[in-house]
Amino acid sequence: MNSTSSFTDLLLIAGILERWGMSPGLATTVQRLLLVGVVLLIAVIANAILRTVITRVLHRVFMKTRVTWDNRLAERGTLLRLSRIAPALLFYASAPLLAPELPWVMEAVQRLSAVWIILVSAATFDSILDVLHDEYQQTEAAAKRSIKSFLQLAKVAVFVVAGILALTTILDQSPLGVLSGLGALSAVLMLVFRDSILGFVSGVQLAANKMVQIGDWIEMPKYDADGDVIDITLQTIKVQNWDKTITTIPVYALVSDSFRNWRGMAESGGRRIKRSINIDMHSIRFIGDEQLQTFRRYRRIRPYLERRVAEIEAYNREHEIDLSDTVSGRRLTNLGVFRQYVTEYLTEHPQIRKDMTFLVRQLQPGPTGIPIEIFVFSADQRWAFYEGIQADIFDHLLAVIPEFDLRVYQEPSGSEISAIADALKKS
Repeated sequence: MNSTSSFTDLLLIAGILERWGMSPGLATTVQRLLLVGVVLLIAVIANAILRTVITRVLHRVFMKTRVTWDNRLAERGTLLRLSRIAPALLFYASAPLLAPELPWVMEAVQRLSAVWIILVSAATFDSILDVLHDEYQQTEAAAKRSIKSFLQLAKVAVFVVAGILALTTILDQSPLGVLSGLGALSAVLMLVFRDSILGFVSGVQLAANKMVQIGDWIEMPKYDADGDVIDITLQTIKVQNWDKTITTIPVYALVSDSFRNWRGMAESGGRRIKRSINIDMHSIRFIGDEQLQTFRRYRRIRPYLERRVAEIEAYNREHEIDLSDTVSGRRLTNLGVFRQYVTEYLTEHPQIRKDMTFLVRQLQPGPTGIPIEIFVFSADQRWAFYEGIQADIFDHLLAVIPEFDLRVYQEPSGSEISAIADALKKS
């Protein structure tokens, strides 16, 4: 008689039932059912005790420690997941007692218990990875580089391994044999996990080259994305647009397609202002003495005028040019003086960076006049303040243009065309 049957006989349940008049077969069945019920009851009690100890004792201890990772374990319920192994261990150990004369029952219970242990272990490891991510999010590096995609890849690997181990446990096969059989399904696996594989490869490239980080402002017109990156996962990147909508972009799209990252602007300390004013070319002319005296009243350009006038007069004297010859001699133009005024005005502006690109240039004339472009950088990068600075600059410039006897080019409006038509009718 083996130890298992001896232990079962010690229960004397079947013997008592037989003495009560129950048939031997039915008595044995009742004994097994009672034994299963006892094991289930013990498993439930053990699980309840473990959960009580974890939630009421360990978690309270965690909250009193100085470190934070144990608090994360409590928040993520890592130990609670691990406690679910206890019932499986109990069933695995008690399997020989349930049906000693039926080996397949014992083997089935043990295999199912082993599968349960594997899956609970995988879920526990998944929770540990979440704890690691929570801890990483509290560091300064998290603002520059996300590890969420790598942790998701690790989770996929854990559950794939757990699935293979569970399958081989049920089939009683070697894991190596199952893996060799999966080689024939590689094409199917590549198709099923296409996005994950492409996302992982692209994620490695993005992280290695620091192409995109959480908090970056990116612009990708193909996906109508224009805003801040708020999440980077194994397969997708979430962008919160300026209208508060969320755009989801495949990770591999950022490697295969082009996009604009405004991080360089944010790190530079300045924000570009690039805007033009179109001047009506018919209003451009040489400056006469009377107008020159008027311009000398303007403090910003007075030193420039004195310097330029002296330079021009010296040139004309040296080359014996008659001042009445407006073609051969050098003379100031109202447009040139206006460009210098814009330069001096921006130089004195407290919100314009002087250590970055600073241009006031004349672009090629076209059907809409001659553009005077301002290409400078605002010292304040905040969107609302940046727009305010830009608007104030052009409000001022548009207001002073008539002082230089210049006109801004503007296409005729409906009211102007109607006025012209009315004038023609009266004439």
